[in-house]
Amino acid sequence: MKALIYYRSVVRYLLAKGLSRLRPRTFFARIAPLRLQEIDFSPPGPDWVVLRPRLCGICGSDLRLLKGAESFLLEPYASMPAVLGHEVLGEVVEAPPGSEWRAGDRVVVEPVLPCAVRGVPPCRYCAAGAYNLCENFLEGELAPGVILGFTRGVGGGMAEMMAAHPSRLVRVPDHVPDEVAVLTDSVASALQPVLDNFPDDAHTVVILGAGIIGQHLLRLLRALGSKARVVMVARYRFQEEVALEGGADVIMSSPSRALLGAAVGARLVPTTLGDGNLEGGADLFFDCVGSKSSLQEGLLTLRSRGTYVMVGTAGSLGPVDISSLWFRELKLTGSAMFAHGVCQGQTVRTYEKAVELLARGDYPCRGLVSHIFPLADYRRAFRAAFDKRLHHSLKVALDLRT
Repeated sequence: MKALIYYRSVVRYLLAKGLSRLRPRTFFARIAPLRLQEIDFSPPGPDWVVLRPRLCGICGSDLRLLKGAESFLLEPYASMPAVLGHEVLGEVVEAPPGSEWRAGDRVVVEPVLPCAVRGVPPCRYCAAGAYNLCENFLEGELAPGVILGFTRGVGGGMAEMMAAHPSRLVRVPDHVPDEVAVLTDSVASALQPVLDNFPDDAHTVVILGAGIIGQHLLRLLRALGSKARVVMVARYRFQEEVALEGGADVIMSSPSRALLGAAVGARLVPTTLGDGNLEGGADLFFDCVGSKSSLQEGLLTLRSRGTYVMVGTAGSLGPVDISSLWFRELKLTGSAMFAHGVCQGQTVRTYEKAVELLARGDYPCRGLVSHIFPLADYRRAFRAAFDKRLHHSLKVALDLRT
């Protein structure tokens, strides 16, 4: 079968890292350790379900890997070579006897590979339902890895065939189009921080970053009934236009510190050196960018005892003034993948809730899947995903249906 393989090359990784610093919106296809090639297919175990991927989304983590931007500290939590792709909508081809799955079922694949998939007793986090924090990602019957698509021997969705553990599958209702269902993973990635940090109606919320995750954060707050005042910070005009449908109260394009402060009811306090401080501000700050500047603005834009949530992945961010952290007793937290959360008083599996919300019919999806390319055109797909400004891309997906 044909599959898009990422293989280990320290030289190519570092070269991509250096080139991406010079031209961050460019996909260097000839440098990236990436090959579309024929490989043999076999499931990791006899109890796994064989799938034929239909659509597979390109995630920001895929782009960070190809840019050489992943944290070196996370290297042990992946194993190469691996078939890329973890935002998978697929169709069941074959299931083990006695399984609830049948050939032809459409499913999305929750990509996390915790204890239950690795054949080891549940760790304390898995036992509590927080399997995104599993302590055994390096153990068990599978190669080291947190999610499929970054784990050797566990095929990803950018291939003609793959397999998934039956516990990782969620059924897609018949009335949900493929182009909507492929959003499940990105919805779940935004839903988890929303469930874990749901604002009061009187709160002011900032969402910095209007890419696909920021767009989902906005839509999820409204879909779950939040009446909080939401300020969306976008980088590009086309992102602002998409955010209008999501229900933001204020949409700003790369605002200055003073303008962002004014939008959240804060006052700019001048400083002799630097760009000044803010007095007052937002209650909740979702950082979907994960950069030095986004962290800095998040710390300054929050009011006392506000909460900063790092949703966008980040490694080393360089020097940041963290005086607001102690001076205003802020809470800083991260949000990694998805597992379970409390939604309107009930504990839910985040991935299942994401499918449920997409299936309701009132979730604003128009324009979120911006590009679809056949697998053979993966280079064009990654170019579109890398350069949002030129291509107006949000979610780019690979099509394996033909």
